[in-house]
Amino acid sequence: MVAVTTAGALVTLNPATGVAEKTLVPSGVMGDEISASSTGQVYFAVQNGCTSKIEEISLSGGTAAVLALGSLPAISPDGTKLAYANQPVLSAACPLNTNNFLPLYHLALRTLSSGATTSLSMVPASQFSGLPLPISHLSWAPDNQHLAVSIAASQDNEGWGVYLVDTASAQYYVAGNGTALLPVTGQPTPQQSYLREGVYMPNGNLFVSRACCGGFPPQDTSRLMWEVNTSGVLVHQVAIGFANLDHTSLDVSSDGNWLLYLAANDLYVSHGGATPSKLTTGLIAAAWG
Repeated sequence: MVAVTTAGALVTLNPATGVAEKTLVPSGVMGDEISASSTGQVYFAVQNGCTSKIEEISLSGGTAAVLALGSLPAISPDGTKLAYANQPVLSAACPLNTNNFLPLYHLALRTLSSGATTSLSMVPASQFSGLPLPISHLSWAPDNQHLAVSIAASQDNEGWGVYLVDTASAQYYVAGNGTALLPVTGQPTPQQSYLREGVYMPNGNLFVSRACCGGFPPQDTSRLMWEVNTSGVLVHQVAIGFANLDHTSLDVSSDGNWLLYLAANDLYVSHGGATPSKLTTGLIAAAWG
């Protein structure tokens, strides 16, 4: 298991105890997403001024290598392709002096063997509302072709969602052919609920954080950790989360038997879909590796 501490260190964790066993990068690593390959490489992002860059390092340690500008890296199950967000780092020190956000937000798809990279925009220019639709998490399907693209709020607690993107045909990551919004179904109040984050499972279903309710100011009354199918229909309820805490950094082990997520900075782990237990705290990202 790999994780990022609140101090920005990339570490390996003992999956049974949650104790940090090795520090791979001492500082500067960003959340909410890191990704470990079956080949033993870990992909992560570090802030670089008002941008960010993707780096990789071996699980056994060593020197990190820079791959590209971007954040939120996700390695495909076969280890051949890396998806990541290419978007601004938003902070008080990094204001955006533009009203046209469309050219600033992209989903990048990189073939690791060649370095060849393609880029998908948010939406066609004709559908642009003037508000950014920032990517908050990425997850590959077991077919190494589809991606679950989680979208953060664009404004006033609106914009949340998980889009299923066919990387072989899509031109945009929230619109057009090859892209479909994962529906919110079930209770409570599906019309006002939203999917905070979603990741693929090896069986093709998705592990999601489902929140209720939308609106502004935010008045979330529930956080449900669900396994759903690609139509958004509940398959299994993993946990009832904490209504007042954000649930992020979702991940599923390669065999599908283990789930993890962060509730604020606390790491929860579930085996076989059972009720999760708190493993450790003080983290901003975690992943199986």
